[in-house]
Amino acid sequence: MIEFADIVASMNLPGSVDGALPSLHDQAPFSAVAIDSRQVTVGDLFVALPGEHVDGHQFVGDALRRGARGALVRRDWAAGHVHELDQSVALLVDGDSLALVQPGQQVVFAVDDPLATLQQLSAIHRRRMPARMIGITGSVGKTSTKEATAAVLRQGYKTHYSGKSYNNEIGVPLTLLGLQPEHEVAVVEMGTYGPGEIALLCRLAQPMYGIVTNVGVSHLDRMKTQAVIAQSKGELVEALPADGVAILNGDDVLVRGMATRTAARPLFYGFDPGCELWADQVENHGLGGVSFTAHYAGEARRVDVPLLGRHAVYIALPSIAAGLVLGLPWDAICAGLRDGGLQSRLVVVRGVNGATILDDSYNAAPASCKAALDVLAAVPGRRIAVFGDMAELGPVEESGHREVGIAAAGVVERLVVVGNKARWIGEAAREQPNAPEVDFARSNAEAVDLLKPLLAPSAVVLVKGARVAQTEEIVNGLRAQEVGR
Repeated sequence: MIEFADIVASMNLPGSVDGALPSLHDQAPFSAVAIDSRQVTVGDLFVALPGEHVDGHQFVGDALRRGARGALVRRDWAAGHVHELDQSVALLVDGDSLALVQPGQQVVFAVDDPLATLQQLSAIHRRRMPARMIGITGSVGKTSTKEATAAVLRQGYKTHYSGKSYNNEIGVPLTLLGLQPEHEVAVVEMGTYGPGEIALLCRLAQPMYGIVTNVGVSHLDRMKTQAVIAQSKGELVEALPADGVAILNGDDVLVRGMATRTAARPLFYGFDPGCELWADQVENHGLGGVSFTAHYAGEARRVDVPLLGRHAVYIALPSIAAGLVLGLPWDAICAGLRDGGLQSRLVVVRGVNGATILDDSYNAAPASCKAALDVLAAVPGRRIAVFGDMAELGPVEESGHREVGIAAAGVVERLVVVGNKARWIGEAAREQPNAPEVDFARSNAEAVDLLKPLLAPSAVVLVKGARVAQTEEIVNGLRAQEVGR
């Protein structure tokens, strides 16, 4: 529930609102916040934001007709368009107009910047909520770590987290506005394209604990150097209080160095026995997940995780650390990691002719591509990989693609690459002593045509690429058709 008074407070209304304060208590709270009018339910607050293709202001009327109690809009839009709405809708622009709003009346809240107001509203709402907050950032693995951490903490606490990749200046406020008084802990993913962005998200969320998974080369085209990426990711640990804990990947030198930037207690995790929480004896069960031994405070526990590949250990360890820090027993932590709903981005799909498709088409970076190849290597059968372009690699664009090609040569029998950048993957693979057969496709459709004759029950096909490569088209082309009843 979102309090009407909190929305008013977030608006910084011109003029005095003192005279309207008694009436604020007569206003029922809003059910939730939506930024897509198609998802509006009765009682919601619709926030009109500009999108990549359309502006939310075009759908204010639709949101109100669907039952939204109010809409947060730009002041200049309200001046030119509010007359197009139902005459019963109140326009709130200042303290004087606030006094005229009747209980239960639909309201258009007019502000200079709806996004800034949404952020301020989320900060006000978050401060009302008692939940202890865990922030998670890193170049790779943020979302999977968020899911695993939430699965662990649910074993002992009423836990709030977003089921989507809500990790930016819009998504984090929406996640915070979903907090309710009964929530004891919350897990929030934080992404960044540059310095200052995570610092803003931390001012909104006020995390007590922070997890940094790694510093890679994602978004290097924008941030230019890994040092800048590390500086940006480290804003999370800088925001932690002295009684908080910074859970850091001790195997990543740039993440380990963040311990000097925080007042919180650092807790290192990794494969290095020098870490406070460390792992060894990893068993890769292919599509059955992984097992490993976790060591902490002189105790060793065997852990089973349904996530795929050796890199799943790096998802499980910070989740274990969060559970330990918050006082959960090992049995509860292990039960959370065995959660049947827990899965990584890589999804197993049934393909044509009984083939197995490993769908990892969500996104791609050199580290995640090599992790996916690690999964493929553990699955018996005729191994085939399909790679589309990777994006936002900046100065390591060519070397990053070639790095994946070298890794692929040691795993696959057949390699298909799609795109001008992915060509480097194929070229590097062909240069290796154990070179696979390589096909260079000009489009996703051509890749599907090349692959279909190769599909058989023994075939295992990994499909991966950046979002811009739209490699999900390849997955859909290879997917077995469901037989109707």
